Amino acid sequence: MTIPTPEPRLTRDHLEQLFTKMAARRVVVVGDAMLDIYLAGDAERISPEAPVPVVTVHTRRAALGGAANVAANVSAIGAECRLVAVIGDDARGDSLRAELAQNRLADRHIVVAAARPTTSKTRVTARGQQVVRIDEEVEDPIAPRTENQLLGQLDAAMADADAVLIEDYNKGTLTPSVIERAMALAKKRGIPVVVDPKFKHFFAYRGATLFKPNRRELEQAMGATLDLAHPDALPTSLDKLDVDNLLLTLGAEGMVLVTKDRQFTRIPTMAREVFDVSGAGDTVTAWVGTALAAGASVREAAQLANYAAGVEVGKSGVATVSPREVLGMHEAHYDQLGKLRRGGLL
Repeated sequence: MTIPTPEPRLTRDHLEQLFTKMAARRVVVVGDAMLDIYLAGDAERISPEAPVPVVTVHTRRAALGGAANVAANVSAIGAECRLVAVIGDDARGDSLRAELAQNRLADRHIVVAAARPTTSKTRVTARGQQVVRIDEEVEDPIAPRTENQLLGQLDAAMADADAVLIEDYNKGTLTPSVIERAMALAKKRGIPVVVDPKFKHFFAYRGATLFKPNRRELEQAMGATLDLAHPDALPTSLDKLDVDNLLLTLGAEGMVLVTKDRQFTRIPTMAREVFDVSGAGDTVTAWVGTALAAGASVREAAQLANYAAGVEVGKSGVATVSPREVLGMHEAHYDQLGKLRRGGLL
């Protein structure tokens, strides 16, 4: 039986020292970049053409999504982030570049594929309620010429990197060759590899430092339902995946960390108010990867990422999280624990 271990106690001084180290690191993010578009307005009537609401749009905003959102979160931590991704030669690609600039991210490792659209997700809301989401994308693997260009950019970005974060949304960027090159370069440099997987390439990341699926993805890959009350199956999953550590995200239930020494850590959610879960997984990837790059233990990195996710879900749409906000969440968490202990509830 695997015995759950308590979450690590992080002091304020230790966190501040860790944040300073994180801000000095160089982190590569490779994977499927997207543009998130938000159209917000009012719906006062039903269309005469079909039984659907007519939304009069009042505001429009764009944000980075997918691998680009991971990169934005790494940049918000203060680290240097290099995004290796593919966009189309289109207006949405131009918007994505503009958003990169707004987030202090260079676009020098972005590859433009003229025959491929920039992946985008447009969310239409009326009075705060989402009415429809429109996805514009091609999920086929990138063409060989684009793949060769991407491999060249990956080589350049990884030359002196401190960590690589692989963000897979099944949109075609992460071909077997790209995955193999990223893993090989990381192994050569001896740096951490954090993987946010999807089913298509689930077992392609042998040797990864940390593998971060959600519960549904892991159950689908393993072909079995996970009983977290009896977590013996999780070390078995670790063996099948052949990765060092497994960080299983559970939405409102927090996360579970299984380390290579077979220790099991349950990490409850830190969210005080859940406004929007969009991008929470990207935030976890960015924070856990940058913390590992700075020398944090896997348990420390997971705890930091949990704080960051708790902040992110309290914001509207995909959003970045700053070290100051994570420190605030940390202080609030231990203040609450102190009150419970003084009240005899712990």
